[in-house]
Amino acid sequence: MNLLFVGDVVGSPGRDMVKEYVPKLKEKYRPHMTIINGENAAGGKGITEAIYRQFLEVGAQAVTLGNHAWDNREIFEFIEKAKYLVRPANFPAGTPGTGIVYIRMNDIELAVINLQGRTFMPAIDCPFKKADELVEEAKKRTPFIFVDFHAEATSEKLAMGWYLEGRVSAVVGTHTHVQTADNRILPGGTAYITDVGMTGPYDGILGVERDAVLKRFLTALPVRFEVPTSGPSQLSAVSIELDRKTGLAKKIERILINDNHPFYS
Repeated sequence: MNLLFVGDVVGSPGRDMVKEYVPKLKEKYRPHMTIINGENAAGGKGITEAIYRQFLEVGAQAVTLGNHAWDNREIFEFIEKAKYLVRPANFPAGTPGTGIVYIRMNDIELAVINLQGRTFMPAIDCPFKKADELVEEAKKRTPFIFVDFHAEATSEKLAMGWYLEGRVSAVVGTHTHVQTADNRILPGGTAYITDVGMTGPYDGILGVERDAVLKRFLTALPVRFEVPTSGPSQLSAVSIELDRKTGLAKKIERILINDNHPFYS
């Protein structure tokens, strides 16, 4: 049982990388299910219905979000009917959408959970308590449970990995846009990585124009962040192999495609 997860897609450069490489990655790794984080997919902030559907058309079975979920107001027009769009489950009660979806391939059902951290981020509901609630719910249906933890602090991501160790198939971190080299299988059989990384402009800073970011650091003045529309791009992802009987992980492999790490089929 193989999963492919593509990290934070940023703007049109990220979408172009998804369109070009996800079919190639599916051919190489043969994932039974593919998940994409799309919270930055529309101009760097938020997602539109058209982009959501593009991800499904390219082969994703679920699309996760994060702290920029509401930045494109179009989401309020379609989120309730988007069955495979997952926003952070620990947003306050009454928030549109859902924090867990179930996707199926033949006889295997996978629960996809999206959570958001609270360290250096908005004060929302506790992700650990929400994780307990959703994992208990999911285990009544399937041993295959995937968690996208969208968080800023590496310590909080590691804490979530150890908190859910042995209880879920995988805990992967998103949000900080830099792929970490700590992919491993925790002792209890949970695949873990602190951050999968970003899919988008390679020569920007975290996916936006670097001159604007530099000006912000040098002057402390407010600036408008824009996603570069030209230049090289990258794709960041992980491939995860799960045991078909237990749902626990056997392998997690980092994937990085850019000018310095070309794709080999």
